[in-house]
Amino acid sequence: MNTPLPFLQNGVSQVCILVPKLEPVVEMYYKLFGIGPWQFYTYKKPFVKNMTYMGKPANYASRIALSYFGPTRIELIEPLEGESVYADFIREHGYGVHHFGLLVDDMQAALKQAEEAGLPMTMDGSGFGLDGDGHYAYLDTEKYLGITLELIERPKGRVKPEKVYPPEE
Repeated sequence: MNTPLPFLQNGVSQVCILVPKLEPVVEMYYKLFGIGPWQFYTYKKPFVKNMTYMGKPANYASRIALSYFGPTRIELIEPLEGESVYADFIREHGYGVHHFGLLVDDMQAALKQAEEAGLPMTMDGSGFGLDGDGHYAYLDTEKYLGITLELIERPKGRVKPEKVYPPEE
């Protein structure tokens, strides 16, 4: 591939941190920095309709909490079960910053570009939006860049969160 990949042209839209338990970390971000509100979701089937890990169908589960600091989304992930890039990372490094999320408009085109550049997809999930849209895909970039990159095609509409912190009044 002679053309540079376009994924970083719009900057990093998300920073993800793997944590052992969501609630204490969310409460600390809120208490120390006023970051919130946080929206909680459980990513597993059937909420995430299609999941793969290392090129094969997968069935992993994780709880996530989403908020913003400035224009950047912060995502906290608590892995629950199943083989995943999260479990791999924790085994190798412990908890901590796992990936930078990059927004893409066309996931299939982006994945083709990444593959052509020698960056295969390691894990993905899709179909979690209100209209069955939404797709995330992790690229095998840690060995080259020191961090994993996640491509994100955000859903047009999100399902109502399981909970919000602090609780809405």
